[in-house]
Amino acid sequence: MERHFEKEFEELKTTINKMASIVDEQVESSFKDMEDQGARLYKSVKQRDREVDAYDNLIMAQCENLLALYQPVASDLRFILTAIKIDSQLERCGDIAVNIVQRIKKTDNFRELIIQTDLPEMAKITRTMVKDAITAFINCDGELAKTIWVNDDIVDDLNKKIFNQLVEKIKSNPEVAEACAHLIVLARQIERLADHATNISEDVIFLVENEIVSHKKKLQDFHLPE
Repeated sequence: MERHFEKEFEELKTTINKMASIVDEQVESSFKDMEDQGARLYKSVKQRDREVDAYDNLIMAQCENLLALYQPVASDLRFILTAIKIDSQLERCGDIAVNIVQRIKKTDNFRELIIQTDLPEMAKITRTMVKDAITAFINCDGELAKTIWVNDDIVDDLNKKIFNQLVEKIKSNPEVAEACAHLIVLARQIERLADHATNISEDVIFLVENEIVSHKKKLQDFHLPE
């Protein structure tokens, strides 16, 4: 039975790594589409989302099978629990990559608005966060995972700044109001992508160091009622 468990356990690792690779490509393509109007990567990002969804279902089935048949403990159990959580985060990252290219497609005639804001800088930082989060998980690198948290605060600040920038553009030129509205939503999608990268990094810390760091700041002075 131990041999069967090891085989299926390695298959789970392979599957989630494949899914992570596809999501990483989706995110890369979505930001390339934002930078380069001629890229036209909307269809490819959307098509790959079907692969991500298929891997999502497969990973959940593999995790359920491992838990039900082998009742793993210690680090093996921790990996499976982490895989379930990261699978969900990756699936959402893929969805957001599709949302990003959809918003970009709606602003094709107003690309100059993007470079007049801090959206390119926000996208650059978020792209690094996603790549580092995936790398940290694949390599079980807790130190790399921790570096992602600082950038999350920067992205949050940029999201607020971009919102104000775009509101000012609407006030000064109502003709660009619709395009600016799409870009406000785009900034929000990028901010959510950064949040998912942060969540993955927290899951990596749980996997590597057996420490729960999710909501740590919010729950610092909070106690459940007895």
